[in-house]
Amino acid sequence: MLRNYVKIAFRKLSRDRQFTILNLAGLSTGLACTLLILLWVNNELSIDKFHQNDSQLYRVLGNLPLENELLTLEQTPYPLAQALLQQMPEVERAVSVNYTMDWFAGKGVASVGQNSVKAQGIFASKDFFNVFTYPLIEGNKDLVLSAKNGVVISEKLAQKLFNTTKNLVGRPLGWDHRMKFKAPLVISGVMNNSPATASDQFDLVFPFDLLLEGDQSAKEWSGSYSNTILVLKHGTDIAQFNSKIASFLKSIDPNSAQTLFVEPFSDRYLYGNFKNGVQAGGQIEYVRLFSFIALFILLIACINFMNLVTAQAAQKAKEIGVKKTLGASRKSLVAQFFGESLLLTILSTVLALGLVFAFLPLFNGITAKQIQIDFTVHSVLGLVLVVLVTAFLAGVYPAFYLSGFNPVTMLKGKLPATLGNLFVRQGLVVFQFGISVVFIIGFLVIHQQIDYTQTRHLGYNRSHVLTFAREGAVKENTEAFLTEVRKIAGIEGVATMPGSILDGTDRQAGFSWRGHQSDMSYLFKSPRISYDVIETLGMTLVAGRSFSKEFNDDDSRIILNESAVKLMNLKDPVGMTIKHGDTFSQIIGIVKDFQYGSMHQPIEPLIFRFRAPEISPHVLLRIKAGTEKAVIAQVEAVYKKFHPKYALEYSFLDDDYQKLYAAEQRTGVLASIFAGLAILLSCLGLFGLAAFTAQKRQKEIGIRKVVGATTPQIVTLLSQDFLKLVVIAFVLAAPIAWYAMHLWLQNFAYQIHIEWWVFALTGTLATLVALLTISFQSIKAALMNPVKSLRAE
Repeated sequence: MLRNYVKIAFRKLSRDRQFTILNLAGLSTGLACTLLILLWVNNELSIDKFHQNDSQLYRVLGNLPLENELLTLEQTPYPLAQALLQQMPEVERAVSVNYTMDWFAGKGVASVGQNSVKAQGIFASKDFFNVFTYPLIEGNKDLVLSAKNGVVISEKLAQKLFNTTKNLVGRPLGWDHRMKFKAPLVISGVMNNSPATASDQFDLVFPFDLLLEGDQSAKEWSGSYSNTILVLKHGTDIAQFNSKIASFLKSIDPNSAQTLFVEPFSDRYLYGNFKNGVQAGGQIEYVRLFSFIALFILLIACINFMNLVTAQAAQKAKEIGVKKTLGASRKSLVAQFFGESLLLTILSTVLALGLVFAFLPLFNGITAKQIQIDFTVHSVLGLVLVVLVTAFLAGVYPAFYLSGFNPVTMLKGKLPATLGNLFVRQGLVVFQFGISVVFIIGFLVIHQQIDYTQTRHLGYNRSHVLTFAREGAVKENTEAFLTEVRKIAGIEGVATMPGSILDGTDRQAGFSWRGHQSDMSYLFKSPRISYDVIETLGMTLVAGRSFSKEFNDDDSRIILNESAVKLMNLKDPVGMTIKHGDTFSQIIGIVKDFQYGSMHQPIEPLIFRFRAPEISPHVLLRIKAGTEKAVIAQVEAVYKKFHPKYALEYSFLDDDYQKLYAAEQRTGVLASIFAGLAILLSCLGLFGLAAFTAQKRQKEIGIRKVVGATTPQIVTLLSQDFLKLVVIAFVLAAPIAWYAMHLWLQNFAYQIHIEWWVFALTGTLATLVALLTISFQSIKAALMNPVKSLRAE
């Protein structure tokens, strides 16, 4: 029986080539898109899940109450890990990790003889390799971080330096970095490379003792140099454990206001955003969004199958009538139609896999991923599940619709026109075009918002500003280096900062001023800058002056923005002093409000603090327009002179600013692709329904032509009903699209208004596309010989 079903299905598919090609094109395209999205979703969900202790692995966070918000901190005091291990029976293991190397995150140069490689390192306490799953090729995981000068290197770094991963324990390793170590380093172990699904990628693991040796304050409870990671015992009640550790820091320091809690370590990538102490989304929002998109794309593809199959109903009617007359049960007919659906789905899946392999490199480029297809047991079972679900969704309506016809009516070649079936087919078209309308509006709004972020004036001039971070021995020869750079023709401004003006994360509490009651708890944005930053970036001083070497400015000088002055309610603030901790700082200038960080954040009260050039490795150079190529070549030569082990890695501030919106830009690109795909698939479905309707109204068309109806009149007659469906789809989908985009825009502190023309353009585009799709079948039916139409049964 199964063999017969397969033979019949193949014959039908080969006989009805036009509909077969349309079905294969629609299903394979929809499946390919769905599979690509599911690969991305699976990759996102697997980030940091590779650790064997994943279900027991937690990180410690702290909520700090401030006057203007409840701030969630990732960094904790270094002694916390050991204290929790000793005092909390629920803690099985604990480790302290510093992922940034020092206050100025950057790579160093690992070297062996004349062979040197730029690499990223982290600091970790002794139990690191027992807590995390980074298997060692060489070395004992209990001992590799015990010696203060021992360092574990990755397999990749070992191959670059030694061309092998064997017999490296005990070999010396050179390390050049802004942080200097007193003792020479020795390789204590070699680990496997970090998996692609690890959120932290690093090449070396240094003992935390080296950080403690280099910065004595890191040992103190008042410091925040560490990420504290715990392995909790099986069966630990997390809510109860959080209650126990909530006031742990207060028991150490009665003045501490920070409340501790833990969250799963592998949640930090997907659920890493906190607002007022509560988890507030993160990358998981995009995972959910694209999961829904995959589902809708698959539904559209399945709807096409339904519409195209029911469009062939007139051709199938007699065949089904004969089978029913000869005793075929409805159950066997349903099985036959599901078999055809399954066969077509399997063929479409084969084509879809080919499309996935072909477009995966492009998809990886758009999503900034390194996704690979691995045919594991789980992935094969997942693919089989997708095939079965698709076959069922695509075949369920045609199977029950066609198998339910009366055999007597069907033998006459007539199709029962029930109101319910009509509503179902039309409802499917409305659903398809409704999704298309949502995608088109989403595409337009996303691109408008991205354009707005790129064109809105930020309060400073980011054009023609070259940026780079000095690496290695930053403190050495800083003034000489900057003097050489200033001599280069075409450079109009030179300045330094510890970080980037785009960070938007540098904050500081503890400022108090006259008339402020709860003065120690307000959190200001507080980046540190050196001389000439305000001038180089083209910021506007509304009062006073900027930091200047001529005035011997130091940490006792500060500059406020307008929002800070307004918050403090200060009049003529230049020259006034405000308290910061135990010291006093003098206000020397007021800068006009500017955007610190991305437009996801509003402009807030800000205080510029001073940082000397020799400890400000981030360099800003304003370059005269048209001289970029010549200037960069000369800067590279000067950089090589002062940093012989490092190559200059530079970027333009304008490009760096655009990278702040990389997620939105990727979403915009994908939205445009999905919108185009949704329209294409919707047109295929509309094509099927138009063909079905033309078949149903053959005689009516013939009669109208006999009594004098013209071809344009016939085309208009057949098209108007479909255009009504498109209008209904637009009316239903437009409010949904507006609401979805309204929610998305809330991620930006400064956002566009969704204009009326977005909906007008979408409606016009959807109507034109539908009209072009319908016209083919309508004109074909209108041009048919009326004699043939009247003879049709």
